[in-house]
Order: sequence, then structure tokens, then C-alpha cells
Amino acid sequence: MLTKVFPIQLKDGKQAEAEALVEEFAPQGPGAEDGTLSFRVYRDPARADYLLFVEHFADQAAYDAHTGSAAYRELIAGRFAGLVVEFVELDHELLVAL
Repeated sequence: MLTKVFPIQLKDGKQAEAEALVEEFAPQGPGAEDGTLSFRVYRDPARADYLLFVEHFADQAAYDAHTGSAAYRELIAGRFAGLVVEFVELDHELLVAL
């Protein structure tokens, strides 16, 4: 399993717009992909204009299919990317799961 974590700093005042795009994307992208095991996006109530994406994929090929999808290209790489100031891509491997 491949885990991707993305802390994302948004442009000032773009929280609501970013959240709406993520909600639009979820069923079209991750919700329709066999290899996407989970797709979770968190807001921090104490920090404005910030989202944390935590995503689990069956393998690298599943992640590549995810980022190559039409929904991803339009909504995330396209519209959502214009709302981002900075993001970091962190790869993790599962150690313990209960």
C-alpha cells in the first residue's frame, strides 16, 4: 500500500472554494477508482486556508492512474492548483494498522 500525505497552504480567503472543489472531485476521481483505497481531506478549525490530504493507494500504478484521470487533471491539477500557495508531498509506508 502507498500512502500520500499533502499538507496544503491555500491562498488567503480560498478555504471555501477549495473545499467545494474537493467535494466535487471526491466522487468523480477517488470514488470511481479501483486502486484508491481511501481519500480523506481534513480542515484544521484553528488554521484558516489550510487542508491536509491523506490518501491510500493499492500501489504506485493506482496513484499514477489517479493523477492521470480526467477529473484530477480538470479539478485538482487545474482549478484547485490555482488556489494553492504551497504544498508538500510526503510518501509513507504502513507500519501498524488496527
